[in-house]
Amino acid sequence: MIIKLPGDTTKELPDGSSALGLAKAISPRLAGAAVAARINGVVADLSRTLNDQDQVEILTFDSPEGKSVFWHSSSHVLAQAVQELFPSAKIAIGPAIESGFYYDFDVEKPFTPDDLAAIEKKTKEIVSRKLPIKRTEPSVQEIRDYFQSKNEIYKIELLGDIEGNPSVYSQDGWQDLCRGPHVPDTGYIKAIKLLSTAGAYWRGSEKNRMLQRIYGISFPKQAMLDEYLQLLEEAQKRDHRKLGRELDLFSFHQEGAGFPFWHPRGMILYNIIADYSRKKQLEAGYNEVKTPIILNEELWHKSGHWDKYKENMYFTTIDEAVHAVKPMNCPGHLLIYKSNAHSYKEFPMKFFEFGLVHRHEKSSVLHGLFRVRQFTQDDAHIFCTPEQIEQQITEVMSFIMNMYRTFGFEEYKIELSTRPEKYIGTLDVWEKAETALKNVLEKQKIPYQLNPGDGAFYGPKIDFHIKDVLKRSWQCGTIQLDFSMPERFDLEYTDANSQRMRPVMIHRALFGSMERFIGILLEHYGGALPFWLAPVQLKIIPVSDRFADYARELEKKLKTAGIRVEIDERSEKIGYKIRDAEVNRIPFMAVVGEKEQEAGTVSVRQHGKGDLGSKSIPEFLDQLTAENKPGSQSQIK
Repeated sequence: MIIKLPGDTTKELPDGSSALGLAKAISPRLAGAAVAARINGVVADLSRTLNDQDQVEILTFDSPEGKSVFWHSSSHVLAQAVQELFPSAKIAIGPAIESGFYYDFDVEKPFTPDDLAAIEKKTKEIVSRKLPIKRTEPSVQEIRDYFQSKNEIYKIELLGDIEGNPSVYSQDGWQDLCRGPHVPDTGYIKAIKLLSTAGAYWRGSEKNRMLQRIYGISFPKQAMLDEYLQLLEEAQKRDHRKLGRELDLFSFHQEGAGFPFWHPRGMILYNIIADYSRKKQLEAGYNEVKTPIILNEELWHKSGHWDKYKENMYFTTIDEAVHAVKPMNCPGHLLIYKSNAHSYKEFPMKFFEFGLVHRHEKSSVLHGLFRVRQFTQDDAHIFCTPEQIEQQITEVMSFIMNMYRTFGFEEYKIELSTRPEKYIGTLDVWEKAETALKNVLEKQKIPYQLNPGDGAFYGPKIDFHIKDVLKRSWQCGTIQLDFSMPERFDLEYTDANSQRMRPVMIHRALFGSMERFIGILLEHYGGALPFWLAPVQLKIIPVSDRFADYARELEKKLKTAGIRVEIDERSEKIGYKIRDAEVNRIPFMAVVGEKEQEAGTVSVRQHGKGDLGSKSIPEFLDQLTAENKPGSQSQIK
């Protein structure tokens, strides 16, 4: 039989060959790295039998799908280990996640650190046994009888949700209800580490029983795990929640869980980012708008949010009418558009807003600035003709990429997210929008990954994932193509033939959430922000009170030049003041004493680099001014 491979190549195999057999026929090295296969677009086990003319791609751990399969199999190893050590434990769900896996268990009491160590030891034992992982498809009744005999109440409940034929995966007699796919045997998992435990409600509802979740990570090589753990240790040092407290940028309080409180220095950083973004958008032809935070129920019915997003919204009653606190800015921009008649000559029409939005998140998932209930969305909406779609999306993509480079993010990947389960509009409209986005990416020869089912409820989207210094990926910017909202709000414009036409709407966010982006920046730089972003750029340190006047004179000159400067006039030793400035990640320090006052100079120190020597005030001022530009890197020596 003939098997089609990526790149329009083929491979001839004996009838009845498996995907693993194909990998071996291509190369022993590929066979050794293979974890699964994509067969006719569907990810499957390597044991799957192939048919003539199948389109097959062998997947390794290096691919996103390969990682998902690998980590899903690791979660099964974890579950087997727990049930071997704790026979009364009930298993719930155990998926692969963005970095690793978890499994939820119903146990009598939370797992202790000693329990976790014992479970990890057992997972390594299961891995060393190289147990074959086998897929079977018993009848629904057979599966139900098996799990009832084990009193696996969560699996019985999940079985009732499955449409079509369910499947079971087993290893050494241990079984799980699972659609797969999985690696061929547990020996593929060369390195495994259990990271933490947490409470998790069944199905994410606080009305249900609290389960115990164990998180883990695994790799096909021990060296990969060692590197990951080093990065994880560094990430803990860079935790933005810790840095936010240490650098006095923001705080969270029980009086408003999920609502960040910005301190003066935090607001300086926030405004630097917002002001730069505002400047660049105005230069690119956008117009800034501002829309209300609270709007009535009728608007949210019209936009579709009431049906598709209600569970994430907050509500209040005004004059006996239900109103919602906006979770998104787009309906307000649609109303601004409708307030006037428009001609094609005005297109593309670009609105942008730093809009304060509120979205309900369960308290269990709140996480610093990364997961909040209130945040600022740097939204823009472009109204254009169908003929302008490609040009506008191309321009927006370039704009976003340049913005990330300015903030020090050189690496990113792009995903095309398609129609979700909950959506508005017709299938024809969705297909049209998805095709338009795909065409732009392919014409521009931009590599992208398909992310099925993750589009917004009103349209498909292009998502930008930036990579930080710890090699983590963060979803930030997004471009969404929307044919549905203009239809729902009856938007029109007059074309060149004086005909009333329907515009296309492009949703665009640069950072997504200002708060989240600041959290990413802090962790990327470990709190030591580039000079142009630092809330305090320079700390003047007089060696004694006698030189306070000289310090204030210097402060005045620096502030006049636009440098953010503070004087440390505390009655502390000079070494203590320098260490304190270092801890607070102040980019530069200017130490002034008798010698500096007499010569009209400053003794300069740089964060992380130490003493840079003596500089005249004009020379130092010129260097700082040159440094104080968006995207600049330190050139001062």
